Amino acid sequence: MSAHGGARVARRVVVVGDVLLDREVLGGVHRIAPDAPAPVVDVTEVRESPGGAGLTALLAALDPSVEVVLVAPLAADEAGARLRGLLRGVDVVALPHAGGTRRKSRVRADGQVLVRLDDGGPGTPELDGDAVEEARAALAAADVVLVSDYGAGTTRDPRLRALLGEAAQRVPVVWDPHPRGGAPVPRCAVVTPNLAEARGALAAHHLDSASLGPDEVAAELRTLWDAAAVCVTAGSSGAYCAVAGSEALHLPASPATGDPCGAGDRFAASTAVEVARTGALSPALARAVRDASAWVAAGGTNGFFAPAPAPVHRRPAGSSPAEVAARVRAAGGTLVATGGCFDVLHAGHVGCLEAARGLGDALVVLINSDDSVRRLKGPGRPVVGQADRERVLRALASVDAVGVFTEDDPRAALAELRPDVWAKGGDYGGAELPEAELVRSWGGRVVLLPYLDGRSTTSILAAGAGHP
Repeated sequence: MSAHGGARVARRVVVVGDVLLDREVLGGVHRIAPDAPAPVVDVTEVRESPGGAGLTALLAALDPSVEVVLVAPLAADEAGARLRGLLRGVDVVALPHAGGTRRKSRVRADGQVLVRLDDGGPGTPELDGDAVEEARAALAAADVVLVSDYGAGTTRDPRLRALLGEAAQRVPVVWDPHPRGGAPVPRCAVVTPNLAEARGALAAHHLDSASLGPDEVAAELRTLWDAAAVCVTAGSSGAYCAVAGSEALHLPASPATGDPCGAGDRFAASTAVEVARTGALSPALARAVRDASAWVAAGGTNGFFAPAPAPVHRRPAGSSPAEVAARVRAAGGTLVATGGCFDVLHAGHVGCLEAARGLGDALVVLINSDDSVRRLKGPGRPVVGQADRERVLRALASVDAVGVFTEDDPRAALAELRPDVWAKGGDYGGAELPEAELVRSWGGRVVLLPYLDGRSTTSILAAGAGHP
């Protein structure tokens, strides 16, 4: 429920690359085949999902601040139709495709991959003049281009390479390479190989990287590819980025154990989306490292596309206030809301939020925008910006959603949300809250909650100022 003046224009990320149809054949092994020493998989389920550039586009499209267009060869067969139908939220510019849809089928028994079967293809583009012009028009409308190479030939096609080279002169191009693909075009904003791909790229140019660290490998490739930056991902070691005119940047990763399948796609998609949103590379790469670590810990592609488990009264990640309110009301529950600046989060805030959550089935926190805080608290506040305050609050187990209001009090936001309970920290000295009458107008209750003595943002800031 973020209130901002005027409609916000979405940034456009255009993904170019090779698409696949990923299949997960799931079952269990309870016996050995009588005619060969091979396990027999009793199949219980088959799942299909976009792979390659299709997965990359789907991950980018999860961010509502961007529009995503996928430019890729797509086979005119039944599997291609199913693949296109799975690309929800993505505009598809389908180029002519050589052969049938490329499929990768993983056979899993009790969570363990036994074998992978690849068929279809070759998947190289078979372009005519109309297809080239469609690709040109899509790239011309891009704010960021993301190349997701899966080695089928899209990045080797001379006409598409020419279009990508032109795009790199105008807008940031994020290039996720493949050993069988074409080299990145010059002037890419960032190229994102993993460490094995990076060493292989140097070896293809007869350069020995055995004695080089990931940062040095990145620097060598940046020069070789004439890129503004090369970011080499190195699994649990994080990422190492070489940037023109600067020392190498190391982005550490949080330790994660799980399935790494699709982690490179997650990294590239997050980088492109954040560059589209902010135009800044370093924060984009930092976010990409965090997202890739979380992706691995959540089980990779298998975890992402697995059916949602039965509800266990856990909040969905990233729910909006409106979504939480609808879910609570549909279940006949009690919606609680609270509000404030929450500038420097402290133990008093946490205790108040936990108490508020205990009053119902979900808690929505409404926070003052940065401009609103400045008007209320003075030009030196907030100390912590709106985006960071939102992120910290959403991370608390007691908070189900966070909304932002731009006015000096939350009445407009409350009128839209209409919570059953409005809870506030009990530091009002018996004074009537200005929003109390509004909350009671739809039958809501107003509840004051005690603060921990001696905890306040003002006292924390004052103590910090006295102890430099």
